Amino acid sequence: MGCIFLYRLPRRPKPLRPAALALALLACFELSTAGAQALPSFPELLRQSEKLSPRLIEGEANVQAAEGLARQSGALPNPVISYESENFGGTNNFSRISPVQNTLSLSETIEIGGKRSARIAAGAANVEAAKAGYQQVRVDFARDLASAYASCELAGLRVQLLQEELARANEDLRATRLLVDAGRESDLRSMQAQAALTNTLADVESARAELSAALIKISTLSGVSQPYSDVRPLLLLHADSLKLPSEAMPEQTPALRTAEAQRETAARRVELERKRPISDITVSVGSRRLAGLDATAVVAGVSVPLPLFDQNRGAIAAQLSELRAAEARLNEARLELTGSWQAAFAQARAADLRLKASSESEAAARKAYRLGRIGYDAGRTALIELLAIRRALTEAQLRASQARFERVQAQINLFHLVGRIAFEDMP
Repeated sequence: MGCIFLYRLPRRPKPLRPAALALALLACFELSTAGAQALPSFPELLRQSEKLSPRLIEGEANVQAAEGLARQSGALPNPVISYESENFGGTNNFSRISPVQNTLSLSETIEIGGKRSARIAAGAANVEAAKAGYQQVRVDFARDLASAYASCELAGLRVQLLQEELARANEDLRATRLLVDAGRESDLRSMQAQAALTNTLADVESARAELSAALIKISTLSGVSQPYSDVRPLLLLHADSLKLPSEAMPEQTPALRTAEAQRETAARRVELERKRPISDITVSVGSRRLAGLDATAVVAGVSVPLPLFDQNRGAIAAQLSELRAAEARLNEARLELTGSWQAAFAQARAADLRLKASSESEAAARKAYRLGRIGYDAGRTALIELLAIRRALTEAQLRASQARFERVQAQINLFHLVGRIAFEDMP
């Protein structure tokens, strides 16, 4: 949504003051987000996303599909009822020699060789693989949602810090103009302060655009059609209090369980394909009505297909290849777990150190700016030096917020590897 400002031009146009421009841009931003919903807390957003996220809905549907196929795998073959009529017509008085015979029979195929039990076992293994895959999807989704939430908080903090920088720049510009009017500073200093203010305005608008993009991304991820308007810092506030879990590598993770379930499913399917060539027995029983004798006879039969041409060798070989591929994926998951856990733990320790160092740097920069401002008002500090000190404060604050984000992200990665959802129980 855009904003239109209507005003009457004076005889000698004057540029819009930076402070007024900042207020106008802020008004535009507030109008553009009016009516939108604020981003809820992460636990609440996670609960909402479980019902709305297309990714989770798809994973749940895959489990339900596997359960339906498993129920179908235990079904018995349907019986076949047949009716035959013989000798009801012919040439040369054939019907007089051979009377009409009507036969009604019922046939049932009997599976032998453990086909049905193998099919049921394969269906059950497929259900377990689907459930393990769904759990992996939930853990992956929670990681992505937490990362997107932390990114929104980081973007919101950047906007807040740059707005504070904008306020300081306005104050410095006001003080510089007072000194210029008093003849203690040249017009060049006023132009430098105004240029710094203009750059800060551009930084604020860029940060707001990043925040809007982050809010749109998390809205799409959580399955909400209307983008959220704003975010409150929640996860990043807990960055200082986060503690590393045990350094011992977990024995089971969702990725490992998924790979093991897929390997078991492939093994069950190999067994099923090996049993398919076994011939089934079809048994039939019925009654035959002999019209010429006005009598009824009982008939029965047995049929067995001969596996001469189709012995299912191609399907068995293909499924054996699928089994080898599943075993390779399982070994790969085990190797990746070792490397990912070590890397994630090292990144978390490094993030702790960066967060501590950046916090100390931010405190020192804040004190330096306070002293520099006092010195500038007293005429002991040059404007160029004050602008550099002010910029250093903003950069230190941005580095500290980035360090908080990296520490939260490291915690999210560690929880993801062990199959837990980070910040799920956060108030």
